[in-house]
Amino acid sequence: MAKSLRIVTWNINSVRIRTALLRRVVKKLAPDILCLQEIKCAAEDFCTKPVGRMGYEHQLVRGVKGQGGTAILSKIPFEATGGLDWCGRTDGRHAIATIDGIEIHCFYVPSGVPIPDPKANPAFAHKLKFLDDMAEWSGKLGRKPGRRVLVGDLNVAPLEHDVWSHRQTLKDVSHTPAETTRLEKVRAAGKWVDVMREFVPPDEPLFTWWSYRAFDWKASNRGRRLDHVWVSPLLKPALKSMTVLKDARGWPGPSDHVPVMIELAI
Repeated sequence: MAKSLRIVTWNINSVRIRTALLRRVVKKLAPDILCLQEIKCAAEDFCTKPVGRMGYEHQLVRGVKGQGGTAILSKIPFEATGGLDWCGRTDGRHAIATIDGIEIHCFYVPSGVPIPDPKANPAFAHKLKFLDDMAEWSGKLGRKPGRRVLVGDLNVAPLEHDVWSHRQTLKDVSHTPAETTRLEKVRAAGKWVDVMREFVPPDEPLFTWWSYRAFDWKASNRGRRLDHVWVSPLLKPALKSMTVLKDARGWPGPSDHVPVMIELAI
């Protein structure tokens, strides 16, 4: 019988504030591997012991004080770990771990808010440069066969039904053509499979983020799919399931993102 491997990705929006919610996610989904973004702490300040008590003794933390940061936490020993720095910045936006023969990439792409104009907004220019560099990196990676998973808060809702209103959000950061075309270049260059859309057709709404600004996020449902899971072609036949834990947005003190889990038959 094939072994299952469960991988969760979640922009936790401060791991130290939401350690209890992380524990709740673990109880609900029972993942083997957790990939976190926006941990908001330096590596030395990470909640190592509480996470270890949850069963994730193997930890790769790329946290930088004052930056978002990423982490890969595993019940299975790491075979290798690392991370790349992007756009000349050491802000912990990419963690890499090889676990059970699978190379896992955890990304936190810059948000680029508030203005979608690279000339008026240096943060948006940084985001576009980050995506351009990702596309070049992805193309090099895609030329080498391998078992790979790319997850994270990519901060782009690429498809029409990845946003609550395609027409009304075309000029909003995360859904502008400048961003969506670049993210598609990243995906296509690496020959990545968009796992979430393998399970939910592209013409159906699919969201992972709801703004804190909404008075009633559930009733308005003005969401976006900013969090993604991609796999290399060799892993496509291993896909078993995909879960968006939407209920987590309604938990007390939530992140504005919800966890996404995939299950692979390895």
